[in-house]
This record gives sequence, structure tokens and C-alpha cells, in this order.
Amino acid sequence: MPNFGPSYDLIIRGGTIVDGTGRPRFTGDVAVQGGLIAAVGKVTGTAKREIDAEGKVVAPGWVDIHTHYDGQATWDQEMAPSSWHGVTTVVMGNCGVGFAPAAPDRHEWLIGLMEGVEDIPGTALAEGLKWDWESFPEYLDALERLPRSVDVATHVPHGAVRAYVLGDREKPGAIPTDEDIEAMAKIVEDGVRAGALGFSTSRTVIHKSIDGEVVPGTTATAEELIRIGRAMGRVGHGVFEMASDMKREWDEFGWMGALSRETGLPVTFAALQSIAKELPLSEQIEEMTRQNAAGANIVAQIALRGNGIVMNWRGTVHPFMFRPTWTALAAMPWEDQLAHLADPVIKSTLLAETNAYPESDIVHLYRVIGEGWANQYEMDADFDYEPQADASIAARAAAKGVTPESYAYDLMLADGGTGFIYLPILNYADGNLDFLEALQTRDDCVNSLSDGGAHCGTICDAASPTFMLQHWVRDRKRGGRLSLEQAVKRQCHDTARLYGMNDRGVIAPGALADLNVIDMEALKLGKPWLAFDLPAGGKRLLQKADGYVYTIKSGEVTFENGIWTGAVPGVLVRGPQQAEMLEAAE
Repeated sequence: MPNFGPSYDLIIRGGTIVDGTGRPRFTGDVAVQGGLIAAVGKVTGTAKREIDAEGKVVAPGWVDIHTHYDGQATWDQEMAPSSWHGVTTVVMGNCGVGFAPAAPDRHEWLIGLMEGVEDIPGTALAEGLKWDWESFPEYLDALERLPRSVDVATHVPHGAVRAYVLGDREKPGAIPTDEDIEAMAKIVEDGVRAGALGFSTSRTVIHKSIDGEVVPGTTATAEELIRIGRAMGRVGHGVFEMASDMKREWDEFGWMGALSRETGLPVTFAALQSIAKELPLSEQIEEMTRQNAAGANIVAQIALRGNGIVMNWRGTVHPFMFRPTWTALAAMPWEDQLAHLADPVIKSTLLAETNAYPESDIVHLYRVIGEGWANQYEMDADFDYEPQADASIAARAAAKGVTPESYAYDLMLADGGTGFIYLPILNYADGNLDFLEALQTRDDCVNSLSDGGAHCGTICDAASPTFMLQHWVRDRKRGGRLSLEQAVKRQCHDTARLYGMNDRGVIAPGALADLNVIDMEALKLGKPWLAFDLPAGGKRLLQKADGYVYTIKSGEVTFENGIWTGAVPGVLVRGPQQAEMLEAAE
């Protein structure tokens, strides 16, 4: 019999729907019309295109709130690698770094800040950025001119704001005048009114410019930060985002709580097990809980795995980078490096040398890179990102009867010099991820810190959403797992709601038709590789995944079996977003 039901643009039929709210999964259909979800459940009617999702999970598109695509988003439409992992919305401008506002004489300085903090090649940024903006609203206009496979949104970054106002006076320890702070607050207020989703700053010694200087927010006073936060309060929306070393003398939670209570706005911070943080993670969570009990809205951003360095001969760092022989090889073309590294004499010479660490307040980090063999792991074909001690370089070297240095050298030299070593710097103090289990169920914690688009030669955590499903839901062997419903909710509904994007993150009538169709049995992270595809041949670590059958953005199929279709329905998100009919679904 003919089907006389409604006609839609797209119907996804017979999938296991995990709607993002945390409610139990169910089997049903999803109809899409005009870029929005039109119906969920048993859908009658026809569509221009139908997708058979039987046996597959249908989930909302992931909303990644901690990325650094500030430069890449001005020239790249595909927005890899995040877009390869089911992400349909990214929020950038985190950690106080970005490219607006930008005085014409500060372009190089802003590039150096981003290169130092986020390990994005300065040559790529210098070639890729068009700088057809100066003010922050003009930067938003520039972002709006380029369609992409994902939606983009951004913070106003503290570093750029300080550089714009203070000019050449912006140095570590610089003390802005009252007039300076008012000017900074006005820039932030104008930026949020123009569409920024918040303001960001960084207060950690790990974040340094390419010249080795700490980033501007590190030495800012609580008064400066609060007055900038009040600027968002005058607008009535916005998230205050921060990375911090949590020094006790700074009383970060005291002023964060006061600011949140005064403005009614959320304040969010990177919550990590870190050797740089004075407050241990447990105390950070306790302080947050205490402030929230007193009426604040502080949210901890947590990572899903050990935030680590992926080390390779061609990467930004590797265990032998502090040895004289490597220093002599570092400037050579790769083909020459590889030939020298394959020479047994070169290997013997290099391994006999001691590390010459530079004088630095993060020399402890350098030591972990150069000699932390018990905390470094071989990334083999089926690598487990929650590795056990017997998988360490130290343990595997002992089992083979060789030194850890020799084992690591040969490991990275394998397959034409493409071997990788994983070094979890953060979140792996206990040698497991057990501490994250309780945090995954707290409403004052949100999944984040993928750093998509950043740390190009050292990290590839943009794959975090895939890792969440593969490891925490399906494969984890050490400790508890998460339900599929909770894992999905954590990386779409919860992240979207924190930033006021109430039009996405759930599968419900009226929501944006941002969707993933996933084969959970086939879901698998691929091996990372180094690509040299940024402008000026800049390098970046990339990682793909099997199992994403379809990714759909605003009703258009953007990726099919991991391949970009060329569709670019993504837009700039300006300010909080609302949608009708969603209340009943929440």
C-alpha cells in the first residue's frame, strides 16, 4: 500500500536510539526535516533519503567544549581530526589563547603564544591566518564566512585581550592599571555580546610562549579576573573557563565561587591529576563541592584518559631529544635523520650519552620524558590506553634482556621510524583510571580536555569521544565500565548545556539534527600517524576510527564510513541557543 505519511529530508530507521538524556535506549526511527529532528519513535512517511540503522546505535553528535581550532577554523572546512570522531560542534579559544583581538603589530606575538602553549606550528599559522580582522567581533565575522563540516563556537581569550590593551607592556608580572582592566572588561563584554560563549584564561607554568614566557593570565590578580567576569555578568551569559596550577596562595576557588555567585554564571576549570598543581585533584573536587553548596556554579572539566605525550622520532618530543647526538641530527631532513639513526655506531654513541636538560621550572617534566621508562608504554596495534605496569618500556626491556634506552630506540625506529611511545603525563598517577569512575556520574563534572587541533606533534586526544565508547563502555578490563546511556549523555547533552547550546545534544523533536550512527562492535581507534598537511607543511598527529557509519550535521550526512562527503553545513554559533519542543524531552 502507498505510504501517505509526511515527507521528510531524511529518515534513520530501526536504530538503537540513545537520545542523550541518560534515559534507557530504545529501538525506533528518527526523521529529519529542514536541519532539525522532526519526529522520533515510529515514523511513517517517506524521505528523500533513508538510512537503515538496524543493529546500530543512533546518538546525538558530540559537543567538544575544549578545542584549539582558532587558526585552523579560518582555513579548514573538514575540521579533522575531531570531525572524524563524531564531533559536530567544537568550542575553541580555551586556555586564554587565540587570535582576537589582534592589533596589526601583535600578530607574530599571538602566533608565538599559541605555538608555545598548544604546540601548533608557527609556520602553519603564519601562512594560514589571513588576519582579516582586528577586533573580536570582526574575528567572529571572519569565522562566519567559511562553512565547515562542524559548528564552531569560541571564547574571548585572555592572552589576546591583554596583548591588545597592554601592547609592549605585556610581560610576565605586568600589572595593568584600573583603566587597562576596564578596557579589557569592555573587550570581553563586546565579544560576548557579539556571540562569544565565554572568556578563558590560563594560570599554569606549563603554558608558555615559544619564547619561554608564562602566558598573560598566570600573573593576573583575582581583581582583574573578577572584573572581567563581571563584564559577562552584564551581558547575562557566558562561561568563565580556566586552566590553573591551583596554588594555595591564589585561593582560586574562593574568587571563582564569589564570581559565580555574584554573576550567576558558570565557572569551569581543568581538573587533572598533575605534578604542576599544588592542590591534589581530590582537594580540588572538595573545594568545588564546598563552593557549590554555598550557591556557586563551578564545573570541573575532566579528561577521559591519561593526558599524555605520543612520542616519535619526528614528533615534537621524544626520550632522546636532550642528548647531544640528537641535537646534531635535529635540523637534518628526515631521510638523513633516519639513515643516521639506523647506523649502529650512532645508536651506540647516543645511548651512551647523558641527558642535557635545559634549566627550567618544568625540568621535572623533562626528566619524565628523558628517563621515565616505567611510565612510558609501547603503542602497539591493539594499544590499551589504560596500560598496566608490565606493558611499560622498562618491563618489556627487562623481559627481553636489554636496556630501556635500547628498547625505546629500536621501538621508535621500527617500520621506517614510525614507532610510537605513549607517556601519560596527567591523570595517571595511580597507574589506572579508577579515580575517573566517580567523577563520570557527577553533575558538577563534564567530559572535556580533548585539545582538538592543538599539541599537533605531541598529543592526539581529539579521539576522546571514540575512546569513551570503546574503552569505558565496551572494552575496559580494569575496574568498572559506564553504561552507553551515561557515556553518550556525558559528551553531548552535558557539554552542550554547560555552554547554553540548548538546541543540540539530544535526539528530540526540535533539536538540531546532529547525529551519529555507530557500529559499536566495529568501533576501534586506529594507530596514530604524523601528517605534514598543515599550511607550510606543518606537522600534526592524526588518528582515525572505524565504526562511525554516518555522521550527520544539521540534517546533512557529513561523514560516511569515516570519509568526508564534502558537505559543509556547519556554522558559527553565536551566543546561547534555544529550540522549541525540547523541554518535554529533557
